Amino acid sequence: MPQPFSTQQPVRATGRPAADHPASGNPGMGQSAQASGPATGAPGSMPGQPAAANGQPAGTITRTVVKTRTKKLPVFLASLGGLVVGAVLIIALVMTGAFRIDETNVEAPVVSGATGSDSGGSGGSVTQHIEIDPEDTTLAEVVAAKALPSVVSIGTESADGGGIGSGVILDTDGNILTNYHVIQGAQAIMVTVDDETSYEAELVGVDESSDLAVIRLVDAGDANLTPIEIGDSDALAVGEWVMAIGSPFGNEQSVSTGIVSALYRSTAMRDTSGTSIYANMIQTDAAINPGNSGGALVNSEGQLIGINSIIESYSGSSSGVGFAIPVNYAINIANQIIAGETPTHPYIGVTVTSVNPYTARSEGLDITSGANVTEVIANGPADEAGIEPGDIVTAVNGEAVTSADGLIIAAREHEIGETITLTVVRGDEELQIDVALGSDGDVQAENQDGTTGDSSGGFMDEEEFQQYLEDLMANRP
Repeated sequence: MPQPFSTQQPVRATGRPAADHPASGNPGMGQSAQASGPATGAPGSMPGQPAAANGQPAGTITRTVVKTRTKKLPVFLASLGGLVVGAVLIIALVMTGAFRIDETNVEAPVVSGATGSDSGGSGGSVTQHIEIDPEDTTLAEVVAAKALPSVVSIGTESADGGGIGSGVILDTDGNILTNYHVIQGAQAIMVTVDDETSYEAELVGVDESSDLAVIRLVDAGDANLTPIEIGDSDALAVGEWVMAIGSPFGNEQSVSTGIVSALYRSTAMRDTSGTSIYANMIQTDAAINPGNSGGALVNSEGQLIGINSIIESYSGSSSGVGFAIPVNYAINIANQIIAGETPTHPYIGVTVTSVNPYTARSEGLDITSGANVTEVIANGPADEAGIEPGDIVTAVNGEAVTSADGLIIAAREHEIGETITLTVVRGDEELQIDVALGSDGDVQAENQDGTTGDSSGGFMDEEEFQQYLEDLMANRP
């Protein structure tokens, strides 16, 4: 099981920059979360503040993970000189030949891509065939010519002024996939396509806990749309060439290139809207900056293989460590949203808190890390498997679980219906318990009815849990 970024302090890569400093954000990973209900924990400190995290002494400089939407600031370019000094070198694989693009109008299942699912309403698309003639041309030129028309700039207006992000065109009906944090809180959404024409867009639906959203052009019939070609993120290999496309710092139709630095990176991040779980992400050294959020990560065939979402950085700008949500997962979520369904996720059915040396001492526990089960949801997967309150989960499929977040991430790294093996400490015993992952669809339906939980796919953050406890104590007889 891939490990989360245990030494980092995640902050959203939307980080809305001010004119005198790079993107920043809200505290990210806390000490606990929940696998289907309330959870507690202490969130990380704000970016730029020395913090004691994961056993590090106070004063240790921690890296940040930042969301990559940027605030609209026309004068911000003046401060970019110092931000791009450490930018990663662009890798351009030289090929012989100039290129020509032939466009053929076809009916194509654009949204289905590698997942094999049907969007249920995608319009006709334009398939681009690239022919290379012998001359000096870089791979980057060829890929950019194919993929750039499928990536848009997204501008939002909101109570705090709005921001700029990116998105990818899924079909000629005007459905566009982006990050949830790009359009979060938007009162108006405008989309600018590659011919510099702007269109009003409306929200189709979101999956907050996956940080994904679909918007749709209001007048898609008037737009010349080029749906992006969908690749297969499961087929990626470390070292593979990639290109990031988006609107860094509001600079539309920008590209940067690099490689797949690593696969299966995972973390959890919280803000006032809830918890986002980033599982099995693609790590790349292609330059990703504020404004790139929701944009495309494409392979050497110009196929979409990821949605650029967050960066790890000391400064809030590109440091060569960016992360994209795999397209196979993102398209599955998009298909559910377009179909009018509530996106579902793997579900264990327990409420958990993090075990650390402090809580271990205060609660008299013999172990100092893991996920402590405080509640088992009746008739849920964990209940049916025999998990009990008081159990401490220390591993999933043999990979260590050191916190509540770790258990949630581990569940998200698998599929609904898949069986995982939990290593559980119960008193003096260590047990191996198989749990068949369920779907959180029923839980989300209850949440929408206002009967339990929250809107983050079955997770409750620390602030919500503390309020839950206060309300519970206030209502005790």
